[in-house]
Amino acid sequence: MALQLMKLFVSASTDTEVTPAVEKFFYVTAADTEPESTLTIDAADFFDDLGAEVVELPVLVDNNSYYHVYINGVLQMQDISTYTPGATGVGSLSIDVPAGPDSILTGTPIVLEIVNFDTTSTTDITT
Repeated sequence: MALQLMKLFVSASTDTEVTPAVEKFFYVTAADTEPESTLTIDAADFFDDLGAEVVELPVLVDNNSYYHVYINGVLQMQDISTYTPGATGVGSLSIDVPAGPDSILTGTPIVLEIVNFDTTSTTDITT
């Protein structure tokens, strides 16, 4: 018999399910925020989809999440805001109003949208 290469036959398939977990937080400004200043909104100043006070802003899962900020219904550029998860006194959203003629006016709605992705995977191996 001639020499042969002997090797294992292994087959694998993985199914991954990705489910977004979306949370929205709302705030209405109490005063004008002028250009070149910062509006900081504490976690406790937000309310949720049901109108309840927010106790804590959720953690963003590393490499598997994002947040959006809407001011008066308009999606804002990412670099004008800073998101800090946590409870009252720690958790907050800060918005740096750029130089220019535009202020954030009293009574302006601000929406913070947090999206974390939950993933589950199963792998089947056949030998």
